Amino acid sequence: MAKYKVELLNPAWVDLDSIADYHLHEVGPDSSRKITDKILTALLRLESFPLSYPLAPYKELAEQGYRVLVCGKYVCIYKLQGSTVYVYHIAASAANYPSLF
Repeated sequence: MAKYKVELLNPAWVDLDSIADYHLHEVGPDSSRKITDKILTALLRLESFPLSYPLAPYKELAEQGYRVLVCGKYVCIYKLQGSTVYVYHIAASAANYPSLF
């Protein structure tokens, strides 16, 4: 089975930091860490199965090959290019995430 490299781009790290900060203030450090760890663990699955998640439900993103990995209340928007999976954004699933691009 092919092994892919997963790279979180700067906007995705900023998104993850914002998620952690929000939960830190809302539910405390332990819950905040659990949520971010859950997201990072889910993203590690992309090393083996990057095409197992669906194309983005928005036509303009799907046409460009963006996929979404749903993790709890969040979606990770990524694209496979060659042997690297680039994670562009991590957003609340209710967000209008095409506006992030």
